[in-house]
Amino acid sequence: MRRLLALTRHPWVRRAFLVLAFAAAVWAIASRWDDVRAAWSELPPLTVLAAFAVALVYVLATLASWRAVLADLGSPVPPGPAARMFLVSQLGKYVPGGIWNLVAAAEIGADLRIPRRRSVTAMAVALLVSIVTGLLVAVVAVLAGPADVRATYGAALIALPVLVVLLLPPVLNRLLGVALRLLGRPPLEYPVSAAGVARASAWALLAWLLAGLHVWLLATALGAETTLATAALATGGYALAWTVGFLVIVVPAGVGVREAVLGLVLAGQLSGGSVVVAVLASRVLMTVADVALGLAAAARRRRPAHA
Repeated sequence: MRRLLALTRHPWVRRAFLVLAFAAAVWAIASRWDDVRAAWSELPPLTVLAAFAVALVYVLATLASWRAVLADLGSPVPPGPAARMFLVSQLGKYVPGGIWNLVAAAEIGADLRIPRRRSVTAMAVALLVSIVTGLLVAVVAVLAGPADVRATYGAALIALPVLVVLLLPPVLNRLLGVALRLLGRPPLEYPVSAAGVARASAWALLAWLLAGLHVWLLATALGAETTLATAALATGGYALAWTVGFLVIVVPAGVGVREAVLGLVLAGQLSGGSVVVAVLASRVLMTVADVALGLAAAARRRRPAHA
């Protein structure tokens, strides 16, 4: 890991990574372009615009959750530099390997005078917060969803109590300390606090609600009932799909896995063809939101942050 971080400090490596990350994100859409084009023909343009706008806000809410963790660890970065650090690094999740968003966050954070171990720790803790809150929300999908959803993915929720315990500050700080010692790194200057975890979790829960609204807009435009139950199923279904897709680390950004899980959850609300349209449209809009915000953040002039 140290050699990898040392390599990424070269300017040409950073530029190459950025190009590769953008290309991987675009390829996630282009590789299924025929299906994507067919999906758009079945969705009203205003629905697509509304779902895309919600996707943008969803990404910004995940940014706020991560920023709350980073501030709790001792680096309260201003919004502009924080946005560049997070949004650009998130493009790394489209590159195979599963670690490139962490590497990118560490290097961009170093430019902002944030210790690399703190940047990596903040990203790891923010991901854990997302997983735990996502599984909490996913309980709705499993309990309210069809029997095949409960049979197929109900076992995944067994991990929820364990993950909640891991998020408790006394446990989490001890585990982080052990991990840093094993990596030969000094301990964190500031431990994770209960208040910091609570703030990050609140933003993460808002992000899941926005993701659910995004899916609900697409599903109802394709024929699902415009009810609160559908909204709950869409929210829990997306959270479950994202969590399962994230845990399958061999697939960049959960491509294919997320669609399969979300499709299964929505199968009771939509016809087979409409399910495919909904999950493909959701994937494309979320990816475009990542790319658009990443491009906007990368285009900003770098300015030093003052913690």
